Amino acid sequence: MLARTRPVPPSLLLPRLWLALAALIFASLSLAAHAQERVVRIGYQKYGTLVLLKGRGTLEPKLKALGYRVLWSEFPSGPPLMEALNAGAVDFGSAGETPPIFAQAASDALAYVAHEPAAPQGEAILVRKSSPVRSVADLRGKKVALNKGSNVHYLLVRAIEAAGLTLADITPVYLAPADARAAFERGAVDAWAIWDPYFAAAEAGGNARVLTDGTGLVPNHQFYLSSKSFAAENGPALDVIVAAIAEVDAWARDNTDAVAKELSPSVGIPAPILSVALKRQSYGIRPLDAAVTAEQQRIADTFHGLKLVPKTVEITGAVRKPGS
Repeated sequence: MLARTRPVPPSLLLPRLWLALAALIFASLSLAAHAQERVVRIGYQKYGTLVLLKGRGTLEPKLKALGYRVLWSEFPSGPPLMEALNAGAVDFGSAGETPPIFAQAASDALAYVAHEPAAPQGEAILVRKSSPVRSVADLRGKKVALNKGSNVHYLLVRAIEAAGLTLADITPVYLAPADARAAFERGAVDAWAIWDPYFAAAEAGGNARVLTDGTGLVPNHQFYLSSKSFAAENGPALDVIVAAIAEVDAWARDNTDAVAKELSPSVGIPAPILSVALKRQSYGIRPLDAAVTAEQQRIADTFHGLKLVPKTVEITGAVRKPGS
Protein backbone atom coordinates (compact mmCIF):
# COMPACT_ATOMS: atom_id res chain seq x y z
CA MET A 1 0.00 0.00 0.00
CA LEU A 2 1.41 3.35 -1.05
CA ALA A 3 2.05 5.90 1.64
CA ARG A 4 0.22 9.13 1.28
CA THR A 5 2.31 12.26 0.70
CA ARG A 6 1.49 14.90 3.20
CA PRO A 7 0.67 18.29 1.67
CA VAL A 8 3.12 21.06 2.46
CA PRO A 9 1.48 23.53 4.83
CA PRO A 10 0.94 26.97 3.32
CA SER A 11 3.06 28.45 6.11
CA LEU A 12 6.10 26.54 4.79
CA LEU A 13 5.31 26.76 1.08
CA LEU A 14 5.39 30.58 0.86
CA PRO A 15 8.95 31.03 2.22
CA ARG A 16 10.19 28.35 -0.17
CA LEU A 17 8.59 30.13 -3.12
CA TRP A 18 10.19 33.41 -2.06
CA LEU A 19 13.60 31.72 -1.78
CA ALA A 20 13.24 30.20 -5.24
CA LEU A 21 12.13 33.52 -6.68
CA ALA A 22 15.02 35.35 -5.02
CA ALA A 23 17.50 32.81 -6.40
CA LEU A 24 16.05 33.23 -9.88
CA ILE A 25 16.27 37.01 -9.67
CA PHE A 26 19.86 36.82 -8.39
CA ALA A 27 20.87 34.49 -11.22
CA SER A 28 19.25 36.77 -13.78
CA LEU A 29 21.05 39.82 -12.40
CA SER A 30 24.37 37.92 -12.38
CA LEU A 31 23.91 36.88 -16.00
CA ALA A 32 23.01 40.44 -16.98
CA ALA A 33 26.06 41.81 -15.19
CA HIS A 34 28.30 39.23 -16.90
CA ALA A 35 26.79 40.06 -20.28
CA GLN A 36 27.56 43.74 -19.73
CA GLU A 37 31.15 43.02 -18.68
CA ARG A 38 33.58 43.79 -21.47
CA VAL A 39 36.98 42.24 -22.12
CA VAL A 40 40.34 43.76 -23.06
CA ARG A 41 42.61 41.16 -24.65
CA ILE A 42 46.25 42.22 -24.29
CA GLY A 43 49.09 40.62 -26.22
CA TYR A 44 52.52 40.78 -24.61
CA GLN A 45 56.02 39.44 -25.09
CA LYS A 46 58.27 37.89 -22.43
CA TYR A 47 60.35 41.05 -22.21
CA GLY A 48 59.09 44.60 -21.86
CA THR A 49 56.77 46.89 -19.95
CA LEU A 50 53.60 44.94 -20.65
CA VAL A 51 54.89 41.78 -18.97
CA LEU A 52 55.79 43.93 -15.96
CA LEU A 53 52.29 45.40 -15.96
CA LYS A 54 50.82 41.91 -16.07
CA GLY A 55 53.00 40.70 -13.22
CA ARG A 56 52.25 43.65 -10.95
CA GLY A 57 48.48 43.25 -11.34
CA THR A 58 47.75 46.98 -11.15
CA LEU A 59 45.77 47.23 -14.37
CA GLU A 60 42.97 44.79 -13.56
CA PRO A 61 41.29 46.77 -10.73
CA LYS A 62 41.49 49.99 -12.75
CA LEU A 63 39.75 48.43 -15.74
CA LYS A 64 37.29 46.56 -13.53
CA ALA A 65 36.04 49.95 -12.33
CA LEU A 66 35.09 50.67 -15.97
CA GLY A 67 33.38 47.29 -16.39
CA TYR A 68 36.24 45.43 -18.10
CA ARG A 69 38.20 42.32 -17.33
CA VAL A 70 41.65 41.58 -18.80
CA LEU A 71 42.81 38.53 -20.75
CA TRP A 72 46.56 38.21 -21.40
CA SER A 73 48.16 36.29 -24.29
CA GLU A 74 51.91 35.76 -24.74
CA PHE A 75 53.62 36.05 -28.15
CA PRO A 76 57.21 35.19 -29.12
CA SER A 77 57.80 38.45 -31.03
CA GLY A 78 56.14 41.48 -32.61
CA PRO A 79 55.14 40.08 -36.03
CA PRO A 80 52.79 37.32 -34.76
CA LEU A 81 51.35 39.72 -32.19
CA MET A 82 50.52 42.19 -34.97
CA GLU A 83 48.96 39.38 -37.01
CA ALA A 84 46.73 38.58 -34.03
CA LEU A 85 45.78 42.27 -33.74
CA ASN A 86 44.85 42.36 -37.42
CA ALA A 87 42.80 39.19 -37.02
CA GLY A 88 40.87 40.59 -34.05
CA ALA A 89 42.35 38.03 -31.64
CA VAL A 90 43.81 40.72 -29.35
CA ASP A 91 42.84 44.33 -28.66
CA PHE A 92 46.13 45.86 -27.50
CA GLY A 93 49.83 45.06 -27.69
CA SER A 94 53.31 46.39 -28.33
CA ALA A 95 55.94 45.95 -31.05
CA GLY A 96 58.97 47.63 -32.52
CA GLU A 97 58.95 49.86 -35.58
CA THR A 98 58.72 47.36 -38.40
CA PRO A 99 56.02 44.82 -37.38
CA PRO A 100 53.20 47.42 -37.44
CA ILE A 101 54.16 48.44 -40.98
CA PHE A 102 53.94 44.86 -42.24
CA ALA A 103 50.61 44.57 -40.41
CA GLN A 104 49.32 47.76 -42.04
CA ALA A 105 50.30 46.43 -45.44
CA ALA A 106 48.06 43.43 -44.77
CA SER A 107 45.11 45.26 -43.23
CA ASP A 108 43.81 48.74 -42.40
CA ALA A 109 42.73 47.63 -38.92
CA LEU A 110 45.66 48.88 -36.85
CA ALA A 111 45.85 52.05 -34.70
CA TYR A 112 49.00 53.54 -33.13
CA VAL A 113 48.16 54.46 -29.52
CA ALA A 114 51.51 55.57 -28.04
CA HIS A 115 55.26 55.01 -28.14
CA GLU A 116 58.40 54.87 -26.00
CA PRO A 117 61.35 57.19 -26.80
CA ALA A 118 64.14 56.08 -29.12
CA ALA A 119 66.52 53.35 -27.91
CA PRO A 120 69.01 52.82 -30.76
CA GLN A 121 71.53 51.00 -28.55
CA GLY A 122 69.00 48.26 -27.83
CA GLU A 123 69.57 46.43 -31.14
CA ALA A 124 72.69 45.47 -33.08
CA ILE A 125 74.30 43.42 -35.82
CA LEU A 126 76.66 40.87 -34.29
CA VAL A 127 79.49 38.77 -35.66
CA ARG A 128 81.55 36.12 -33.91
CA LYS A 129 84.70 37.38 -32.20
CA SER A 130 86.89 35.36 -34.55
CA SER A 131 85.09 36.62 -37.67
CA PRO A 132 87.14 38.40 -40.35
CA VAL A 133 84.18 40.76 -40.82
CA ARG A 134 85.30 44.13 -39.39
CA SER A 135 82.76 46.51 -40.91
CA VAL A 136 79.25 46.38 -42.33
CA ALA A 137 80.78 46.69 -45.81
CA ASP A 138 82.49 43.34 -45.17
CA LEU A 139 79.05 41.67 -45.08
CA ARG A 140 79.00 41.59 -48.89
CA GLY A 141 78.28 38.01 -49.90
CA LYS A 142 77.65 36.96 -46.29
CA LYS A 143 74.65 35.32 -44.60
CA VAL A 144 72.86 37.46 -42.02
CA ALA A 145 70.27 35.95 -39.67
CA LEU A 146 67.29 38.05 -38.59
CA ASN A 147 63.62 37.80 -37.72
CA LYS A 148 61.73 38.90 -40.84
CA GLY A 149 59.51 41.94 -40.29
CA SER A 150 61.04 42.73 -36.90
CA ASN A 151 62.66 45.99 -35.80
CA VAL A 152 66.14 44.71 -36.73
CA HIS A 153 65.00 44.21 -40.31
CA TYR A 154 65.06 47.99 -40.69
CA LEU A 155 68.39 48.22 -38.83
CA LEU A 156 69.93 45.81 -41.34
CA VAL A 157 68.51 47.76 -44.29
CA ARG A 158 69.83 51.09 -43.00
CA ALA A 159 73.22 49.68 -41.99
CA ILE A 160 74.00 48.11 -45.36
CA GLU A 161 72.73 51.19 -47.20
CA ALA A 162 75.06 53.37 -45.11
CA ALA A 163 77.89 51.02 -46.07
CA GLY A 164 77.13 51.37 -49.78
CA LEU A 165 75.48 47.94 -50.11
CA THR A 166 71.99 46.74 -50.93
CA LEU A 167 69.99 43.73 -49.75
CA ALA A 168 71.02 42.00 -52.96
CA ASP A 169 74.64 42.10 -51.74
CA ILE A 170 73.91 39.88 -48.73
CA THR A 171 71.90 36.71 -48.06
CA PRO A 172 69.19 37.30 -45.42
CA VAL A 173 68.38 34.17 -43.44
CA TYR A 174 65.01 34.59 -41.73
CA LEU A 175 65.01 32.89 -38.33
CA ALA A 176 63.34 33.41 -34.96
CA PRO A 177 65.76 34.54 -32.20
CA ALA A 178 66.42 31.10 -30.67
CA ASP A 179 67.06 29.48 -34.05
CA ALA A 180 69.13 32.45 -35.18
CA ARG A 181 71.37 32.23 -32.12
CA ALA A 182 71.95 28.52 -32.71
CA ALA A 183 72.81 29.17 -36.36
CA PHE A 184 75.11 32.05 -35.35
CA GLU A 185 76.98 30.03 -32.73
CA ARG A 186 77.60 27.03 -34.97
CA GLY A 187 78.77 29.25 -37.87
CA ALA A 188 75.85 28.56 -40.22
CA VAL A 189 75.44 32.34 -40.66
CA ASP A 190 78.08 35.06 -40.68
CA ALA A 191 76.18 37.72 -38.74
CA TRP A 192 73.07 38.14 -36.62
CA ALA A 193 70.80 41.19 -36.38
CA ILE A 194 69.09 41.03 -32.99
CA TRP A 195 67.46 43.11 -30.25
CA ASP A 196 67.62 43.11 -26.46
CA PRO A 197 67.55 41.07 -24.30
CA TYR A 198 68.82 38.46 -26.78
CA PHE A 199 71.50 40.97 -27.81
CA ALA A 200 72.71 41.32 -24.20
CA ALA A 201 72.62 37.54 -23.73
CA ALA A 202 74.76 37.00 -26.83
CA GLU A 203 77.28 39.58 -25.60
CA ALA A 204 77.44 37.86 -22.23
CA GLY A 205 78.03 34.52 -23.94
CA GLY A 206 81.50 35.73 -24.84
CA ASN A 207 81.59 34.84 -28.54
CA ALA A 208 79.83 37.86 -30.04
CA ARG A 209 81.22 41.18 -31.22
CA VAL A 210 79.10 44.21 -32.07
CA LEU A 211 79.55 45.21 -35.70
CA THR A 212 77.16 48.13 -35.28
CA ASP A 213 74.20 49.03 -33.13
CA GLY A 214 71.38 51.37 -34.12
CA THR A 215 73.13 54.59 -33.09
CA GLY A 216 72.98 57.06 -35.96
CA LEU A 217 71.04 54.60 -38.09
CA VAL A 218 67.61 53.93 -36.56
CA PRO A 219 65.61 55.29 -33.62
CA ASN A 220 64.28 51.88 -32.48
CA HIS A 221 60.98 53.07 -31.03
CA GLN A 222 58.60 50.76 -29.20
CA PHE A 223 54.94 51.26 -30.16
CA TYR A 224 51.72 50.43 -28.34
CA LEU A 225 48.94 49.52 -30.71
CA SER A 226 45.26 48.67 -30.83
CA SER A 227 42.70 48.13 -33.56
CA LYS A 228 40.84 51.13 -34.95
CA SER A 229 37.50 49.57 -34.04
CA PHE A 230 38.51 48.85 -30.43
CA ALA A 231 40.02 52.32 -30.04
CA ALA A 232 36.86 53.98 -31.38
CA GLU A 233 34.58 52.08 -29.00
CA ASN A 234 36.79 51.84 -25.91
CA GLY A 235 38.70 55.12 -25.63
CA PRO A 236 38.46 55.41 -21.81
CA ALA A 237 39.82 51.88 -21.39
CA LEU A 238 42.80 52.67 -23.64
CA ASP A 239 43.50 55.82 -21.61
CA VAL A 240 43.54 53.73 -18.42
CA ILE A 241 45.96 51.22 -20.00
CA VAL A 242 48.32 53.99 -21.13
CA ALA A 243 48.25 55.58 -17.66
CA ALA A 244 49.01 52.20 -16.05
CA ILE A 245 51.96 51.68 -18.42
CA ALA A 246 53.23 55.17 -17.52
CA GLU A 247 53.22 54.21 -13.83
CA VAL A 248 55.23 51.04 -14.50
CA ASP A 249 57.61 52.99 -16.75
CA ALA A 250 58.28 55.56 -14.04
CA TRP A 251 59.14 52.82 -11.55
CA ALA A 252 61.18 50.71 -13.98
CA ARG A 253 63.35 53.62 -15.12
CA ASP A 254 64.83 54.00 -11.63
CA ASN A 255 64.79 50.34 -10.60
CA THR A 256 66.35 48.40 -13.46
CA ASP A 257 68.01 45.84 -11.17
CA ALA A 258 64.69 45.09 -9.46
CA VAL A 259 62.99 44.85 -12.85
CA ALA A 260 65.67 42.43 -14.01
CA LYS A 261 65.06 40.16 -11.02
CA GLU A 262 61.32 40.25 -11.64
CA LEU A 263 61.64 39.43 -15.34
CA SER A 264 64.43 36.86 -15.14
CA PRO A 265 62.28 33.78 -14.39
CA SER A 266 59.85 34.39 -17.26
CA VAL A 267 62.48 35.46 -19.80
CA GLY A 268 64.94 32.71 -18.87
CA ILE A 269 67.91 35.10 -18.86
CA PRO A 270 69.97 35.84 -15.71
CA ALA A 271 69.11 39.12 -13.99
CA PRO A 272 72.59 40.72 -14.44
CA ILE A 273 72.29 40.27 -18.22
CA LEU A 274 68.77 41.69 -18.23
CA SER A 275 70.05 44.71 -16.29
CA VAL A 276 72.37 45.51 -19.19
CA ALA A 277 69.47 45.37 -21.62
CA LEU A 278 67.17 47.40 -19.39
CA LYS A 279 69.72 50.19 -19.10
CA ARG A 280 69.70 50.47 -22.91
CA GLN A 281 65.89 50.57 -23.00
CA SER A 282 63.91 53.82 -23.11
CA TYR A 283 61.12 54.82 -20.73
CA GLY A 284 58.31 57.37 -20.79
CA ILE A 285 55.23 56.37 -22.81
CA ARG A 286 53.77 59.27 -24.80
CA PRO A 287 51.52 59.98 -27.80
CA LEU A 288 53.03 59.96 -31.28
CA ASP A 289 54.14 63.44 -32.33
CA ALA A 290 54.81 64.70 -35.86
CA ALA A 291 58.49 63.72 -35.75
CA VAL A 292 57.86 60.11 -34.67
CA THR A 293 55.03 59.78 -37.18
CA ALA A 294 57.29 61.08 -39.96
CA GLU A 295 60.07 58.67 -39.00
CA GLN A 296 57.66 55.74 -39.04
CA GLN A 297 56.49 56.89 -42.48
CA ARG A 298 60.10 56.88 -43.72
CA ILE A 299 60.44 53.28 -42.55
CA ALA A 300 57.21 52.33 -44.33
CA ASP A 301 58.33 54.05 -47.54
CA THR A 302 61.72 52.31 -47.36
CA PHE A 303 60.15 48.86 -47.13
CA HIS A 304 57.72 49.63 -49.92
CA GLY A 305 60.57 50.88 -52.10
CA LEU A 306 62.41 47.61 -51.48
CA LYS A 307 59.22 45.70 -52.36
CA LEU A 308 59.25 44.07 -48.93
CA VAL A 309 55.70 45.34 -48.36
CA PRO A 310 53.28 45.16 -51.31
CA LYS A 311 51.70 48.59 -51.10
CA THR A 312 52.11 52.11 -49.79
CA VAL A 313 51.45 52.33 -46.06
CA GLU A 314 50.11 55.59 -44.61
CA ILE A 315 50.93 56.24 -40.94
CA THR A 316 49.17 59.52 -40.08
CA GLY A 317 45.66 58.16 -40.54
CA ALA A 318 46.40 55.25 -38.22
CA VAL A 319 47.55 57.42 -35.29
CA ARG A 320 45.04 57.67 -32.46
CA LYS A 321 44.66 61.08 -30.89
CA PRO A 322 44.71 60.96 -27.07
CA GLY A 323 41.24 60.91 -25.55
CA SER A 324 39.54 59.98 -28.82
